[in-house]
Amino acid sequence: MTITRGERPAHESAENQELARTLQRDLARDLDGEVQFDDYTRQLFARDASMYAITPLGVVFPRNADDVAAAVAAAAAHQVSVVPRGAGTSLAGQTVGPGLVLDLSRYMNNIVELDAGSGTALVEAGVVQDQLNRAASPWGLMFGPDTSTSNRATIGGMIGNNSAGSGSVRHGMTIDHVRELDVVLSDASRVRLDRVDEATRAQRATRPTLEGALYRELPEIVRANYAAIADGFPAHWRRACGYRLDRLAREDTVFDLAKFVVGSEGTLAVATSALVDLVPKPSRTVIAVGHFTSVAGAIDATQDALACDPAAVELMDRTILDLSRRKIEYASLGDLLNGDPEALLFVSFSGDDEAELLGQLKRLTGMWSRNGHGYHTLRAVTPAQQASLLKVRKAGLGLLMAASEGTRRPLAFVEDTAVDPIHLTEYTRRFKEVLDRHEMTAGFYGHCSVGCLHIRPYLDLTDPADVVKMRSVAVEIKDLVAEYGGVNSSEHGDGLARSEFNREIFGDALYDAMRQVKRLFDPDNVLNPGKIVDAPSMTDNLRDAALPPAEPLRTRLSFEVIGAGAGSADGTGAMRAAADRCMNIGLCRKSGSGTMCPSYMATRKEEDSTRGRAAALVKALSEPDPRAALGDERLHEVLDLCLMCKACKSECPLGVDMATLKSEALSHHHDIHGVPLRSRLFGSIRFLNRLGSATAPLSNLPGRIPLVRRLMDRTVGIAPARPLPVFVRQNLTRWFRRRKNTTHPITQGTVTYLADSFTTFTEPDIGRAAVQLLELSGWDVRLESGVCCGRSSLSKGLVDDAKNKARHLADTLSKATEAGSPVVGCEPSCLMTLRDEHLSLLPDDPAVKDIAGRVRQVEELLVEAIDDGRLRPREDSWLAGRTLVYHGHCHQKAEVGTAATVALLNRIPGVSVVELDAGCCGMAGSFGFESEHYDVSMTVGEDRLFPAITAEPAETVVVATGVSCRQQIFHGTARDAWHPVQLLWEAVTSE
Repeated sequence: MTITRGERPAHESAENQELARTLQRDLARDLDGEVQFDDYTRQLFARDASMYAITPLGVVFPRNADDVAAAVAAAAAHQVSVVPRGAGTSLAGQTVGPGLVLDLSRYMNNIVELDAGSGTALVEAGVVQDQLNRAASPWGLMFGPDTSTSNRATIGGMIGNNSAGSGSVRHGMTIDHVRELDVVLSDASRVRLDRVDEATRAQRATRPTLEGALYRELPEIVRANYAAIADGFPAHWRRACGYRLDRLAREDTVFDLAKFVVGSEGTLAVATSALVDLVPKPSRTVIAVGHFTSVAGAIDATQDALACDPAAVELMDRTILDLSRRKIEYASLGDLLNGDPEALLFVSFSGDDEAELLGQLKRLTGMWSRNGHGYHTLRAVTPAQQASLLKVRKAGLGLLMAASEGTRRPLAFVEDTAVDPIHLTEYTRRFKEVLDRHEMTAGFYGHCSVGCLHIRPYLDLTDPADVVKMRSVAVEIKDLVAEYGGVNSSEHGDGLARSEFNREIFGDALYDAMRQVKRLFDPDNVLNPGKIVDAPSMTDNLRDAALPPAEPLRTRLSFEVIGAGAGSADGTGAMRAAADRCMNIGLCRKSGSGTMCPSYMATRKEEDSTRGRAAALVKALSEPDPRAALGDERLHEVLDLCLMCKACKSECPLGVDMATLKSEALSHHHDIHGVPLRSRLFGSIRFLNRLGSATAPLSNLPGRIPLVRRLMDRTVGIAPARPLPVFVRQNLTRWFRRRKNTTHPITQGTVTYLADSFTTFTEPDIGRAAVQLLELSGWDVRLESGVCCGRSSLSKGLVDDAKNKARHLADTLSKATEAGSPVVGCEPSCLMTLRDEHLSLLPDDPAVKDIAGRVRQVEELLVEAIDDGRLRPREDSWLAGRTLVYHGHCHQKAEVGTAATVALLNRIPGVSVVELDAGCCGMAGSFGFESEHYDVSMTVGEDRLFPAITAEPAETVVVATGVSCRQQIFHGTARDAWHPVQLLWEAVTSE
């Protein structure tokens, strides 16, 4: 049992504090899992991806079903409600509540059994959808409901929500794929729910238990309300609302409690594991992307698409398209589009017969052409052609959220309606009329194939007038969808956003029957009360409205630069607004792809995700004295494992820049507690590396003496297992100064090469290669080697020192270089600092702005030189015929992407280039050297990077742009990694 202790807030009542202490003690005694009741953990779980926030009493991380039962028993004994939670990505507020949160995702995430023969999988509730799909893929199987959040949504959460996705026109909803559920009932009993015949139901009904009561009394509720059930449910089949009495009523000879509990949002039982059906995974998919001049035109084309038996029909409007163009992560979509469409319609065809799929594609394009639908149809047949399309299609919610301005956000309250697709055009037109009448703007995207559009109006819920407007629109849309026989909640559930309206939607008789169901399953109202029935007003517990005004806080970094969208010149609210951009959609909880968030991938802890850290910072910055709160040790526990990789800046759709936020927070921590010796040492890394180079090879001896390494561990916390860099006496600066004058034609002007603080002294061959290649390309190279960029200082929170270094470097470069001349370098972390962090440090400095605008990757200049014929790699170099496996640096990926590096590698004759999707290497500058971080550093590398490299044959050449990446690769795989310019130099000069 692990307990995280912390002070309860002073404003909390003595009674509540005593209740929390007593419950925490009982849980610690009875559970194997972790119990956390500290104020920061509670704040992390006060939110989900909805517009609501309710601070729980505490959080439990159960390790098994027995822990879940024990937690429910303890909570019930103290009259505390229980809120089950998976990834916390609920959009309607299902997973927030005032009681005890059960996070089933941290430990209960095992695939117990996968039976390819029967096409089933037995999974714990915390298994992520993509995790299950990866396990099922070798057998040609997958889980049918394909949510856009598949890389973090848990199966338990999908069961609670009755989730669906773009493929529901073919595969239905989660309810259609659940065979059995192991659950904990409200009396803490563990039971298995499954499909039984009448004889078995009658036998179970004789048991003198809560389970027996379910089998006795639930059929009576159905019989007594048969007419209300027949008439009260919306006509449209795609339902994620209410309790599914209709499912029980339509089955005469079987009784299926497993399916009945699906979609009950944790209000009837807590699912601990599930036996789910898998479906055949199609081997091929082809996509038609129709381009339209209006949203209405795209929706009109849906009926033609449905006539061709598609796997999915998805709409995306101009709002989302424009937002995608602003993000590096999604910008490649723009290169594929024809013209400037107002809307796109993605129509997917999936199966195993390629000829048949291409025939469907041809039939659709012919129908659209004959019927005048759209002005262009893009055919995406190969996975490479589809990658950008699918990435943006899945990111619709996040991209909409990225357009938030301060507390004006696109909100989920009418985003889940669905009507029969035949009515979708007229329904959407009337929906827009409602929005226009209330002067609201919104983005339109979703599943045209099933009549479900996710329409999220922009509102500011700190403005009482907007709260009133929101409820008015919710009422109007509820009534509008009813006119068309549609549903108010079609895949996102009722939660706090829509449960209030369920009596009107279902009618008094059916609603009262649902209340009877709740009382039968949960007579003491323990399980997630206030959802589906007996709910509060949709305008209660609003997240933004509850946040107190931010107190003044002068920050060293400018958060307007990183897109806070709020805050005055003295920093009031700006830092909090930067953290509060997070809307908890949870993309930072993904695994298996991308880079964000490496520490979460290693620990699976909410507090180690970007959104967890953002929530912790919002809490601290909402305190009466935010400066003191930023010195809180628990806050810095939450921030500690942030590798400052900056992946969140590009991969988080809202661009929450946790690296910059952590730098600022660390600086305030230092103000209160002082600067640790190790931080001072790493902040002076350029001086130390220069000294190490000057005294080499003697300076390399300490790294080889075990006694010295143990002493370094004890005194400054340098991990003894981590190899230290090897200093080179003939460093880049010395080589450049002493080399013979070269004569080469200068046709391109002057370029400044930034001699970074690392490769200059430990890998000077990289800089030599870059300088000589630039000279061969017609550049006159100027070496800037006297000033540090301040990157290392920033990473340790030494912001004032970093600011001084930034000013010095910018002034030096501005005075010593020609106006407009490029500044390049080979170490991405240093080079990118000039165009990113320097602007946050000195946003009003004209020299900083000038230099930031002149920074270019050295790869860009070399690609231009090769394409212009100024630089000619040899056709017969030793690299010809080899595979180059490339791992990009996190800061490079976050700021500019890796396209220029990949392009350069591809211009080496005869090579095959493979770019790894292996996330962060885990080294992250000083992070991997630090004793307490070493294990996490290696765990991050072992996640995907090390296996990908060790799987390559010996003749494969490993390539990495970052010095930390090359160090980590060698330490973790015993494989040397080359910098791209070294390989190009080899290709140009090798015989």
